[in-house]
Amino acid sequence: MAKKSKKKSDKGSQPSATPFTDALKVSEGFVLADLDTRATPAFDGKKKDGQAALADYDDELSTLQEKMYAASVGGDSRRRVLLVVQGMDTSGKGGIMRHVVGLVDPQGVEITAFKQPTAEELSHPFLWRIRKRLPEPGIIGVFDRSHYEDVLIVRVHDLVPPQQWARRYSTINDFEQGLVDDEVTVIKVMLHISSGEQKDRLARRLDRDDKHWKFNPGDIDERKHWPAYQEAYQEALERCSTDAAPWFVVPADRRWYARLAVQQLLLEHLRALDLGWPKADFDVEHEKERLART
Repeated sequence: MAKKSKKKSDKGSQPSATPFTDALKVSEGFVLADLDTRATPAFDGKKKDGQAALADYDDELSTLQEKMYAASVGGDSRRRVLLVVQGMDTSGKGGIMRHVVGLVDPQGVEITAFKQPTAEELSHPFLWRIRKRLPEPGIIGVFDRSHYEDVLIVRVHDLVPPQQWARRYSTINDFEQGLVDDEVTVIKVMLHISSGEQKDRLARRLDRDDKHWKFNPGDIDERKHWPAYQEAYQEALERCSTDAAPWFVVPADRRWYARLAVQQLLLEHLRALDLGWPKADFDVEHEKERLART
């Protein structure tokens, strides 16, 4: 259930007047390499302000999610949200799951972390396993990695012929347009960190016994392919940021900002749905009278 709204913090903790959707959207001419990974678009505050803002808006996010869920259970709404989160290793995907998605009612959220495809998944078209995990009406579905791995890691490591992954951009665009036509709000986020920040985060994992479980030696090997990954991301962003399902690139060297930005992107999209509570399909006053007599 949604919590009571609490009073917002002082003005310094609030996002700016510029919507995060406008500040972070990938549009024509976007160059990933030009983006400052420590920037804080649409927010002028410091770390403490960002953390305060994140807490300020968790009630609204929870309420909007509950309204969407209620409309599917107590009505005939087919609205749902698909939040796609991509990023290099250590970019903060796990933090988004804990500090943003983790604040809403678990019954209205489904998180899928896509790992290396299984033998069964590889025997099907690349979107087969994605379709199986799409959210039902009223649900916020979250993809930790996604179908975009099939034009990222597949491309970087030559796992399929170039002509095969090259055809997937248009397939993805058609797929996402179909989702939007079926009342799915698609929010695609790339958490963009610098190579230097990733190196520091990996080093901190190695320095702490309680973080060793998060370290994967393969992450160091993947760093050798950093330029190739940046090139693959650039093309995916260019070719698959559409009017129906645009990409949003979030500077992620500052964890607190990345969490706030994703929260605000989710909020702005939910607000745009103009959600309301479903109307009762019974006589409320009559039921009150019946209850009073018990």
